[in-house]
Order: sequence, then structure tokens, then C-alpha cells
Amino acid sequence: MTDRNLPLKALALALLALGSGIANAEFGLNLPEPQSPVTREIYDLHMLTAGVATVIMIIVTAVIVYALWKFRRSAGYEADQNFNSSWFGTFGWILVPVVVLGIDLSIAGSASKTFDLVEDQSEPDMTLKVVGSQWKWTYEYLDDDIRVVSNLKKLDPEDPLYLRDVDNPVVLPVGKRIRFLHTATDVLHAWWVPAIAYKKDSIPGYINETWAIIEKEGTYRGQCAENCGTGHGYMPIVVNAVSEDAFRQWVAEQQAAKAAAAAEASADKTWTLDELMARGEETYNKVCAACHQVNGQGLPPAFPGLVGSAIVTGDIAAHLEIVLNGKAGTAMQAFGPQLDDLELAALITYERNAWGNDTGDLVQPGDIAAARGK
Repeated sequence: MTDRNLPLKALALALLALGSGIANAEFGLNLPEPQSPVTREIYDLHMLTAGVATVIMIIVTAVIVYALWKFRRSAGYEADQNFNSSWFGTFGWILVPVVVLGIDLSIAGSASKTFDLVEDQSEPDMTLKVVGSQWKWTYEYLDDDIRVVSNLKKLDPEDPLYLRDVDNPVVLPVGKRIRFLHTATDVLHAWWVPAIAYKKDSIPGYINETWAIIEKEGTYRGQCAENCGTGHGYMPIVVNAVSEDAFRQWVAEQQAAKAAAAAEASADKTWTLDELMARGEETYNKVCAACHQVNGQGLPPAFPGLVGSAIVTGDIAAHLEIVLNGKAGTAMQAFGPQLDDLELAALITYERNAWGNDTGDLVQPGDIAAARGK
């Protein structure tokens, strides 16, 4: 026997599914709570659009279920072969699209307001250049001459922050208008922290601009939102939003550390092989191992192995050149702008003597300075 309450049950199930989706929004199935004026506008537009679409879906589904039930063949209903002659058959094909278009236009006002806010070019309080690379982020604080390289932090797979934490988070002040300049060194990336900033592509050789005013102190997480290769999932973003005083203190600490590192790298000292190997291994694991692997075997053909490689066992000048300036047309990026003289000297020394390469070659910071043309 056919259940006459089937349409009502179907509608109830649809509403239950909708309610479950709303409840689960707290558990990561929706955008996070916005903490910036521009992300709040985007969030509100998203919720308005989703709400309207849900209502339309429920109405359309209810009509379909009702029609399937009411006009089923088993109840003796015969299809009206002259339906197109009725007023609805004649004008329905125009009426329905007009209604849907009217709903779309009703959202257009809110969308226009959001787009205007996204493209606001007001004067910023500070500028942060965000550079995407396979597979890390480099942050350049243009007003304070600071560079921070942020890599995936290696954690146990059972850790709640596995694949979501970094070694060096970006630190930003609350209550300040921050301009983000986005670019990349190799392929397309996209820096996206949905609670505070909207997504925009990072394109090699091109600068895109976004902005934010972070309203609340805290830690905000994001992810590269553009498929950028095999390590795409290893590019999390962590933003620590702090007070203005805490931010200025952090800037002072970073500038002091930078000055100390520069002094150490330029010191009139001859580094031993053991010293360079220890520093080089640390640097290699941080910036090179994702592509060339910890064991130096690489991931051919995209990322060639370094064990016995003609580059790392051959001419030192050629080795310095490719590490400093990269290689066009390949995934090998330039590390000259990213590392200081001591880090580069240690890295190249490590590559030439690790994994059985054993060339015995040492590269000193002065060699890097000379290669840079200092």
C-alpha cells in the first residue's frame, strides 16, 4: 500500500538535512567567524546566497516530489498532451526565469557593496609582501625591512595541528589596515586565511593586492588555495594577531636577530667542515628536503636527486650559481634572496659532502659574498 504521507516525509528529511548542515557549521563545514570588515561582508553575502539557494532548492524539490506523487501513473493519471496550450504552458517558460532572475538581482545590491569593499584602495598602515614558493611562504615586512620564511612544522600525524602548523607564523597587529601584496616565485599559489583575508592568486611576475583590518587578537589559520604541485597540502598559513605594543616588540626582536645573523655571516672567520655541515643540514631540511628529499634522492624527473649529482660534485661556481639564482624553466627557485651568506655557504657545503658525495669542498660566507658581487 502506498504511503500518502510520502511528500511530507521527504520535505521533513530535506529540512532535517538543512538543520544538520547549520549545526555542523560550528565544526568546520562553513566559513569561520569573520574577524575583519571585508571578510564579514564576504561571509554575510555567502550566507545570504546560501540561504536563498536553499529555499529555492526546498521549493523545487517539494514541487517535484508533489508532482511525482500527485500525477503518478499508478493512480490512473494520464499526461496532458496539450499542456503547452494552457496559460502556464505558454508563459511558464518566461515566468520562472524572470522570478529566478529577480531573486538574483535582489542579491546584486549586497554583492556590489562587497565588491566595492574588496577593491577599496585606502591608504594602509603597513604593507606585507607575501611570496608563495613550492612549498613555503615568505613574508616581507616592507616598512620594517624584515623577512620571515614560514615552512610546514613537522608534527606527529596524531597531533591536532598536523599539516596545519608552521615553524614561523606571520605576526600582525590588530586594529591596523594591512595591505597584502601577493606574488610567487615559481607557479600559481593563493594565500587565504578566511577569517581575516580573502583569497587572491599569487602569480609569478605579477603583484595582486588585498587588505584586512584584524579586529581581534588570536591565531588564525589558512592554506594555499591554488593547486601548486605535489606539496600543495604542505603550505599551511598561521597568523598571530597581537596588540600594537606586542607587534612593535616582535619587530624589534626580529631586527636584532637579523643584525646578529648578518654580523655572524660577515665575521672574519673560517668555518670548519663540521660547523658548516651542522648548519647546512638544518638549512637543507628546512628549505630543500621537500623537493630533493631528506636522503638526497629527490623525486625525479621534476626534482632530481643530489646523490652523485654532477651539479653538487662538479664545478663549485656552477653549484653556487644555480642555488643563488635558480634555473629558469624548472622548479628550482633562487635562494639568494631567501638566505644569508652563512646559510648559503653551509647549505652548499652540506650538499657537496652529504650522502656519500664526500667532495671535501668547503664554501665560506666570503665565497657567497663574492658570488653575489658584494
